[in-house]
Amino acid sequence: MALLILTIPFSFTEGGLDVNKNDLITIVASKTDLSKADAAAAVDGVFDAISEALTGGGEVRLVGFGTFSITHRRATEGRNPRTGEKIHIPASKQPKFKAGKVLKEAVNHK
Repeated sequence: MALLILTIPFSFTEGGLDVNKNDLITIVASKTDLSKADAAAAVDGVFDAISEALTGGGEVRLVGFGTFSITHRRATEGRNPRTGEKIHIPASKQPKFKAGKVLKEAVNHK
């Protein structure tokens, strides 16, 4: 499966390009000939679908791009940096993203 390489209508800097949600909506709109409102709905729909899958305990696999999943962080003891007092840090679930082969190759220009 080929990875969609976006031609971003912004200038690149030496360190790369930071893209926020509004920039992503603009890119999607220009790539798909959608209005910005429709592109915003599409981007929000993708984010909502990923969030719902993770919230339900599932994972989202996008072949070639990567996998969104949940990892479990166990409870631990920490210290308040100001007082040195021990504090309990409860167990939690953390979202995780693992890049797929095609994305890794694209980032490394292979």
